[in-house]
Amino acid sequence: MFDSVLIANRGEIALRILRACRQIGLKTVAVHSEADATLRHVKLADQAICIGPAAARDSYLNVPEILLAAKLTGAGAIHPGYGFLSENASFAEAVEDAGIAFIGPTADSIRRMGDKVSAKQAMLEAGVPCVPGSEGALPEDDDEVVRIGKQVGYPLIVKAAGGGGGKGMRVVRRPEDLLASVSLTRQEADRAFKNAAVYMERFLEHPRHIEIQVLADQHGNAVWLGERDCSLQRRHQKVVEEAPAPGISRSDIAAIGQKCVEACLHIGYRGAGTFEFLYENGEFCFIEMNTRVQVEHPVTELICGVDIVAEQLRIAMGLPLSFSQKDVVFKGHAIECRINAEHPWTFMPSPGRLTRWVPPGGGGIRVESHMYADYEIPPHYDSLIAKIISYGEDREQALKRMRQALDEVVIEGIDTNVPLHEKVLKLPDVVEGGFTIHFLEKWLTSLDVARYPQ
Repeated sequence: MFDSVLIANRGEIALRILRACRQIGLKTVAVHSEADATLRHVKLADQAICIGPAAARDSYLNVPEILLAAKLTGAGAIHPGYGFLSENASFAEAVEDAGIAFIGPTADSIRRMGDKVSAKQAMLEAGVPCVPGSEGALPEDDDEVVRIGKQVGYPLIVKAAGGGGGKGMRVVRRPEDLLASVSLTRQEADRAFKNAAVYMERFLEHPRHIEIQVLADQHGNAVWLGERDCSLQRRHQKVVEEAPAPGISRSDIAAIGQKCVEACLHIGYRGAGTFEFLYENGEFCFIEMNTRVQVEHPVTELICGVDIVAEQLRIAMGLPLSFSQKDVVFKGHAIECRINAEHPWTFMPSPGRLTRWVPPGGGGIRVESHMYADYEIPPHYDSLIAKIISYGEDREQALKRMRQALDEVVIEGIDTNVPLHEKVLKLPDVVEGGFTIHFLEKWLTSLDVARYPQ
């Protein structure tokens, strides 16, 4: 048990964690960089301590400074949020070695699921369907690589075993391009992840991106909390998420959800996690597991009434889940738009002073943001400045409320991607639902950007 939590993150997720801590009576410690001294969660926390300069490597990725801050403030637990050190097994290990609770999975689980090859092997053992591909990392022998490529079939995709976020991937459509692609991907993987291992899978041409949210405690209990459709993506980065996924039968979702629960029990998982799948022709194919809270967790919370961050805290305190699977009731529809400080059409980052900030409101609207008027958005971090989430009795009402919210929000002084969201949510394919992960990029490629305001 612990009574205080150090929040090893920044921005909207740090504020979200702080609020969850307060609701269940936990004290909070905010660590921050020099650039983030004025963030809202820093001002609201019971204690705050600066851990370094603006650059993330010197602050939010500085493990010794974070652990020292925990020791100086007496924090009994550390919540890593998402990004930064949230899926760093060595960090989780160091936290627990220091006698501090890590609010997340064990280091072994993070390490196992962070390596895409071992994660896939674990899922196959647990009976979770996977994309057909190589058994383990590709060998160094070129003839064997060619043989495996022929067995997998073309087109195929070469992936870094330690990759994520759309990095370390290369599609191969012709056998004659395979060896060069494997070599290049290995080099990229070694530079980016310090792990040159790569593997290959069949490349699905028209998949959707569907993910299953799970929670598991330390007492052998696990639940799934429905699915999210995250198919509106640009360069493998999610732009809009929704729950539930349009056009997929509830029985199929329930079946894959139960397999995810069984997989959690198989690998001894604890905490919040997300199983990510490609969905094509009625089949789910596992691609990876995120061993942390997701940016898009609010859409799940709205349709099932579970506070995912509060449950993370309870699990880390050694308590059992506060509910069972039979208590989970799905109702309504939720949509989340990620609002970034970037040009809506060129996607150039737009740091600077936010001169005016008026968030939307009204029935069925939730806003997660650390913004305030005159806030200076730093250039050092991710461009996410807010998440606007709409909820409705059905998808049509959720879309209508989101369009109204995007029309209401006022953000001045910087560029944002609000105009992009406004146009995308009116496209016939989006209104209908069921589009693939390639839809947004194809639409953007077809745009005449000169037609839109700069």
